[in-house]
Amino acid sequence: MACFLASAFLLVLQTYAAPPELDQAGFGITLDSMDLDPGLPANVSEDAPSSPPPGTSKRAPHSIIIGVRKGGTRALLEMLDIHPEVAAAATEVHFFDWDENYAKGFEWYRELMPYSYPHQITVEKTPGYFTSALAPERICAMNSSIKLLLILRDPAERVISDYTQVYFNRLENHKPVQAIENLLVRNGALNIRYKAIQRSLYDIHMRNWLRHFPLEQIHIVDGDALIRDPLPELQKVERFLNLPPRIVSTNFYFNQTKGFYCIRSDGRERCLHESKGRPHPAVNSTVLQQLRSYLQEHNRTFFRLVKRTFDWQ
Repeated sequence: MACFLASAFLLVLQTYAAPPELDQAGFGITLDSMDLDPGLPANVSEDAPSSPPPGTSKRAPHSIIIGVRKGGTRALLEMLDIHPEVAAAATEVHFFDWDENYAKGFEWYRELMPYSYPHQITVEKTPGYFTSALAPERICAMNSSIKLLLILRDPAERVISDYTQVYFNRLENHKPVQAIENLLVRNGALNIRYKAIQRSLYDIHMRNWLRHFPLEQIHIVDGDALIRDPLPELQKVERFLNLPPRIVSTNFYFNQTKGFYCIRSDGRERCLHESKGRPHPAVNSTVLQQLRSYLQEHNRTFFRLVKRTFDWQ
């Protein structure tokens, strides 16, 4: 079945042409080179059994969490993994966005999926897919009717969170770090070639996905709302994936120490990896306003593309 390319969306794509400032090249910024998320879903053991449970098999994903980086993808996957009819992949696979992995072929990819029962759906998440130029076409070639989950948060806050992750990664690896203002501003102007900023140009990346998938196949999770109150967002995901409602309010509890919701299921309590929820640096107010002003038009274009608005500053 040919991948989706409806004329209505072509008209939208032509109306909102990509601005010249999006540069997919190397950017000359090396601070944000460490992208992998070390966390694992709590119910997936790193010491997996050598033989699969009877009646299970490894299947291609029925749904993929495609991004966005630092938008809450790990929280979404682990919260969705509460559902008894969901089997979640243990690690970020980077199959569709990394050429060296894609070259290994589909069977290599399928072998990285969890064992699942026939009544379950398999879900994979790799945040890098959303900003990849090639991932939409490659996923569409695998399954043009797949359901995609995209979790987004305030794009300016996402930039700061992106910086924070890389900052701590570099500290832990004894590498030099820079103040965020030195990356956001170059020669007195906003450094729009900084990769963390380009990842927050949601309209440009969404436009690429809409070339291959109808909007109805992409469910957008409000990452800011998920942090404040997880249940309503998870219930929307259940409906989108045609799952019976199994996730309830008692599956979540607010951890005062960490400052965010943790998970309670199967008689156990668990929180996200300690790398989550790190405090953001204070950003110079003038620089932050520059960033927000630059993102405003991109946000408005994104709202038109997805026919929905978000409460972003």
